[in-house]
Amino acid sequence: MRTLVLGGTWFLGREVVRGALRRGWDVTTFNRGRSAPDMPGATPVHGDRTSPDDLRRLARSGPWDAVIDTSSSDLPPRDVLLSTQALRDQAARWVHISTVSVYEGWPHDPLTEDSPRLECPPDADETYGYTGADGSPTEYGFQKAGGERAVSDVFNSRAVFLRPGVILGPGEYVGRLPWWLSRAQRGGRILAPAPAERRIQPVDVRDVADFALDQAAASTTGAYNVAHPEGITFEGFVRACLEVTGGAGRPVWTPASHLIEHNVRQWTELPLWRTHEGVWAVDSARAVAAGLRCRPVRDTISDTWAWLRADGRPVAHPRWAKHGISPEKEEKILASGADPE
Repeated sequence: MRTLVLGGTWFLGREVVRGALRRGWDVTTFNRGRSAPDMPGATPVHGDRTSPDDLRRLARSGPWDAVIDTSSSDLPPRDVLLSTQALRDQAARWVHISTVSVYEGWPHDPLTEDSPRLECPPDADETYGYTGADGSPTEYGFQKAGGERAVSDVFNSRAVFLRPGVILGPGEYVGRLPWWLSRAQRGGRILAPAPAERRIQPVDVRDVADFALDQAAASTTGAYNVAHPEGITFEGFVRACLEVTGGAGRPVWTPASHLIEHNVRQWTELPLWRTHEGVWAVDSARAVAAGLRCRPVRDTISDTWAWLRADGRPVAHPRWAKHGISPEKEEKILASGADPE
């Protein structure tokens, strides 16, 4: 099977390439060649996917049975459209990595693939959309909805959309799980968001990659929410971080009202914490029926720690610096007399 991976050098893209090579596929990657080394065994084509000339040069390397797009997260819809138009006749199928942020109701409402999506034209530029006062909807969500439109308008029934929530695992560049692991290793009293029993649904990068490859080889169409069907409680998540790091920490489960009173930024200062009811209510039954298999979140935590201990170095990304509460702010909140739940 001949496959083109847009991206292919870090995190999800790298796992997609690794998995495709393991299956014996013929893999071409297309990226700028700046972020990380090319995967041995793949055929690299270097170029900028916002350049029509580079895309025409890439198209001459085809045809492919499938394109797997792992690199459109920072692109406006018009650049996704440019790629799909350039490769329309060189690819039989397009697997597009999107996001649950395309839904109107995220993170407030429970979601299925039939939930309403944000509206954005397929040729929109990077200025389209807005972020609501409470952080939803997001400009990012509008942009990704437009990216889906760009793919759908060109590839129609030959397109598949994967909509993950939070992806964790070895190679993570965002910094969510690495921050919790680092905090657990440091020990002491750990500010933790109550309720401890709330379930979260992060999915392992390797499981997303496997599902993307399965869809590249399948004949199905449409969209799939990619979230962990069982998930893990927040208490189980923090405890697992303590166990794998050997940290002698004690979580202090603090009510959301107290965290908000002290201006703790949701989603970033305590990564994975958000009060909205729908943030971890993503129905992935359709993906599970189509073959999505998710390893236990504890395995993701353990493997990520092993990667970090082996001098794991994520690709430099500005989002890393946004995650994690400062020790000074954490200690101030802990000393303020919060009543743990």
